Amino acid sequence: MFKKILIANRGEIALRIIRAAKELGIATVAVYSQADENSLHVRFADESVCIGPAPSKQSYLNIPAIISAAEITGVDAIHPGYGFLAENATFADICEDHLFNFIGPSPKSMRMMSDKSIARSKALEVGVSVVPGTGLITYTQEAVDKAKEIGYPIIIKAVAGGGGKGMRIVYNSNEMEENINIARREAESAFDNDGLYIEKYIEKPIHVEVQILADNYGNIIHLGERDCSIQYRHQKLLEESPSPNVNEKLRYKLGKSAIKIAKNIEYTGAGTVEFILDEKKYYYFIEMNTRIQVEHPVTEMVTGFDLIKEQIKLAYGEKLKISQKDVNIKGHAIECRINAQNTTNGFSPSCGKITSLNIPGGYGIRVDTHIYAEYEVLPNYDSLIAKLIAYGKSRNEAISCLLRALDEFVVEGVKTTIPLHKKILSEENFRKGDVHTNYLGSLRQEK
Repeated sequence: MFKKILIANRGEIALRIIRAAKELGIATVAVYSQADENSLHVRFADESVCIGPAPSKQSYLNIPAIISAAEITGVDAIHPGYGFLAENATFADICEDHLFNFIGPSPKSMRMMSDKSIARSKALEVGVSVVPGTGLITYTQEAVDKAKEIGYPIIIKAVAGGGGKGMRIVYNSNEMEENINIARREAESAFDNDGLYIEKYIEKPIHVEVQILADNYGNIIHLGERDCSIQYRHQKLLEESPSPNVNEKLRYKLGKSAIKIAKNIEYTGAGTVEFILDEKKYYYFIEMNTRIQVEHPVTEMVTGFDLIKEQIKLAYGEKLKISQKDVNIKGHAIECRINAQNTTNGFSPSCGKITSLNIPGGYGIRVDTHIYAEYEVLPNYDSLIAKLIAYGKSRNEAISCLLRALDEFVVEGVKTTIPLHKKILSEENFRKGDVHTNYLGSLRQEK
C-alpha cells in the first residue's frame, strides 16, 4: 500500500481523504494557500506545505508548486479530490512523469471523457443512447442548420464543459447567434477551449448518475444510482440514493450501460456515468465525471462501502474485492449541500466570519465539513461549507431525519442554503419524488 499521499485540494474533501488514508495506515501531506493556513485539513494532516497566495491559480491550480511539495515530502501518490485539478489530464501526466501515482483514471480516459463530443461517440459505440445532437460545431450557420434538423428547443454546450459553464438554452433560430457567441466566451474563459456542440433540450429531465468502480484487471461494478435533479443553474444542491424515479429494472439497465461505457474507454478507479431521463423514463447518456463526486456519501450510506478507500486501493493496483453480487442497496440517503450563499439574492456568495456554529448529530446523520466557529468564509473558493447527509430505512424516514438535522444546524455570520433546503424537503412534489432539473425554478416562482 502507499506509504504517503499528498492531497492536492482543500476543505471538506481534503479532510475526507485524510481520514480514509489514516484508517488505511497511510501518512498524509496537506497543501494549502496562505489564506488556508488555519484550515482543518492543514491541522489534521501529518505534514503540510504552503503552495502560494489565496487565488486558486497561484495555489491549488499551481502545478509546479504542488509537484515541488510532493517531491520535498517524499510522497508516492497524489490525490486530487474533486474540482481544481481532479479532471486535468495534463496534471495526471505530470504526476506520472515525476513517478507519483495519480489517484484517478488514466490521462487517456480523462481526455476522452473531458471532450463531450468524444464521450457521446464512445457511448454510441456500445449501443447506449445519447440525447439527439451533434459533434463539434465550427460555424454559427452550421449550428443553425443542425438545430433546425434536431428541432427546438436545443441546448448549446461546451465540449470541455462542466458546472453549467458555456451552456445556453435556445428556443428559436433568432436566438442562436447571440447565444453561441455568449457560450463561446464562457467556454473560453472557463476551460480555455471555446468548442461547442448542441443537443435537443429535454424540458423536464430527471438527472441520475451511476457510481462505478473499476480495477486494472478489467473488473468493473456499479453501486446504484443517485438522483441529482435538484439544481440551480446546473449546480447540484441536493442528491439522494436511490432515485425515487428509478425501479429495479431501470437500475439494472443504467448500471449495465454505465459499465459498457467504462469498459469501452478502459476506465480504472472511481467514476460517475451521468444520464438524464425524459418524461417517459427513457434514459440518455450525457457525460462521465472521471473523479470522486461531491455527493459520494449518499452511495456510501446505502451500500456500506467507503469509496475513498476503494479509490486509493484501486490506484495502488489492487483487484476489486467487491463483486456486483456484493452490492445491496439498503434504505435511503439524502445529501444537502450547505453553501455560503444568499438564496434570496440570486445565490450570491456570502463571505465573512462564522460567529456561531452548531453541527447536528444523532442517529442517521453524517456531516462532512471543514468549518468551525471563527472560520473565515473566503471569496476565493467554492461556496460549499458542509454536506449534511441523512440515512433512513425509507425515503420518508430520511426526509424526516434530515429536516430535524437542518433545524439543529446553526451557522451564524454568513447566509446559507439551509432555509431553502427546509423548503424543498417540506414541499409536496419533492415528497412525492416528482422532481426534475427545472424543479427549483418552478418552486421559486411560486414563492
